[in-house]
Amino acid sequence: MADILYTYKNEVYVNLTNKCDCSCTFCIRSHKDGVGDADTLWHKKDPALEEVTAAMDAFDFTGYQELVYCGYGEPTCALENLVASAKYAKEKYGIKVRINTNGLGNLYNGKDIVPELMDAVDVVSISLNAPDEKKYMEVTRPQFENAFQGMLDFASECREKGLEVRFTVVDVLPDEEIKASRQLAESMGIGLRVRHFA
Repeated sequence: MADILYTYKNEVYVNLTNKCDCSCTFCIRSHKDGVGDADTLWHKKDPALEEVTAAMDAFDFTGYQELVYCGYGEPTCALENLVASAKYAKEKYGIKVRINTNGLGNLYNGKDIVPELMDAVDVVSISLNAPDEKKYMEVTRPQFENAFQGMLDFASECREKGLEVRFTVVDVLPDEEIKASRQLAESMGIGLRVRHFA
């Protein structure tokens, strides 16, 4: 059985789903079955809300400042359980909630999901992956043709609605692409974090 909650580098993560609408060339799930203290992050079927909240109740949150939705799938592909379990965690444990997302939740769900996220999460970390559409499509390999613009629009809306937003890129990118990614992020009033590929 896959881990629903797992820890990695002093943070606690929620592995909500294995569904994903991208197939990123650098994705860690194509290299190993688990991360941190998780034996496997591959669910036989995605956990029900009751299983997610039970995993939270069984976990000792002492010393943890933030709960991060990031597993072997895209959290917004399980939107209903994401929103409900994040609200549960905030109300019961008073913990800050972050989602690590590809930013394609509006496209995947066929609606504007930002209003739902506003009540459930504090921080939205979006995988920018590349500084322009051509490179983004090559690296991210999303299901949607308009994915790059959709991701940028989602980021802008999250920022406009008052959520804390940041972009991320992985340090496998050439320096000039990281620099161009930073310029793009800054032009949108959004910070950029360069993540180490592990």
